[in-house]
Amino acid sequence: MTAGMGRPPRRVRVLGAVAAVASWSVVFVGAAQPAAADTRSKQWYLGAMQAEEMWKVTTGEGIKVAVIDTGVNASTPSLRGQVLKGVDVTGAPGDETDDYDGHGTTMAELIAGTGKRGGLKGLAPGAKIIPVRMSDADFMQKRSTVISDTAKAIRAAADSDAHIISMSFGSESSLRTNQEAVTYAEGKGKLFLASVGNDGDGENAREYPAAYPEVVGVASADRNGKVAAYSQHSGTVDLASPGNDVPTWCDNAFEKYCPGEGTSAATAIASGSAALVWSLHPDWTANQVLNVLFDTAGRDWKDGTRSDYLGHGLIRPSMSVLKGKGDPGAPDISPLTKKRTTGRAAPSGPSAQTSAPPAENGAEGGETVAVKDSRSSGGDDRSGLLLGVAAAVAVLGGIAYAVIRRRKAA
Repeated sequence: MTAGMGRPPRRVRVLGAVAAVASWSVVFVGAAQPAAADTRSKQWYLGAMQAEEMWKVTTGEGIKVAVIDTGVNASTPSLRGQVLKGVDVTGAPGDETDDYDGHGTTMAELIAGTGKRGGLKGLAPGAKIIPVRMSDADFMQKRSTVISDTAKAIRAAADSDAHIISMSFGSESSLRTNQEAVTYAEGKGKLFLASVGNDGDGENAREYPAAYPEVVGVASADRNGKVAAYSQHSGTVDLASPGNDVPTWCDNAFEKYCPGEGTSAATAIASGSAALVWSLHPDWTANQVLNVLFDTAGRDWKDGTRSDYLGHGLIRPSMSVLKGKGDPGAPDISPLTKKRTTGRAAPSGPSAQTSAPPAENGAEGGETVAVKDSRSSGGDDRSGLLLGVAAAVAVLGGIAYAVIRRRKAA
């Protein structure tokens, strides 16, 4: 089911605090903001992640990102010229550029938008988008179908020329066909990122494909580096990325942006981060790009270990792009599974335009598969690890760590 947009206020209870030494290595106060109160000025994370400085080195040129979502409207001002031929696996009228919700277009803009005419500026505006339109739960219900097209979408993205697969959707169902599609994508040399889900303060169930071992699960953090309470933490988090207070298209009318938050946006921004790093090192494999993202992530614990809330830490592409930090490691060993992979550094499969993904066999055992996007349900209080420093210069500093459990308001 698609997550709702509103929830009542709730109290918080702090369970513990310890010292931490980590940050985005960015300026949280005192940073220059655009003069106009436009969409760009609301994209706080661009300043926090030192995007302007990184764009002097790379904008993600040469990298293609497959966005598996509700479709991507290629005619928004921010995406004109940014969207390549993609694939529609829904079987519904229209094609991959007919975004039936607005969600997929937002994700594409967060990755590679140009920011023209007040649109969203992507973290990697030099990258290109390959849209893969799939069905969410509402779309399936309207078409009276119980057959998930997730596996078809993943295989289509794997067969495209994309380096990176970004998927801000999830389901609690782990299907054999989906697992096989994920393994297929890994074998094609793709770097696959997916949102961990927005029910961290609810059932907090494992959500797929983020929960598959070959997929990078992305959690959501706010402008202070604090992990969102809604961000799921069921052993599937590999990285945390900005996801709170991010503008999003209100709907598929594409008339205005609304305030948004969630692991969906966090995944798109993490995908843009990967595009920046890979653009500077086009001969690297997906394993090496991910190794560097893990190695340079902000954390206060031992390297190589994972936090339930943050995974390997807060994503910081500037550490690689601007400072050359990060060990790429072995090209053929996955930092996720520690197993040898066969994928090559650059995509070698047919383009998305000629891709013919295998037919989906449907849900195993005939069950209905509810696929949902990872938009947040709102709420102002957050939980997890607070990693951030308000400073006039970029520094590493000591900050507070708080694990917060929430209960319903009285």
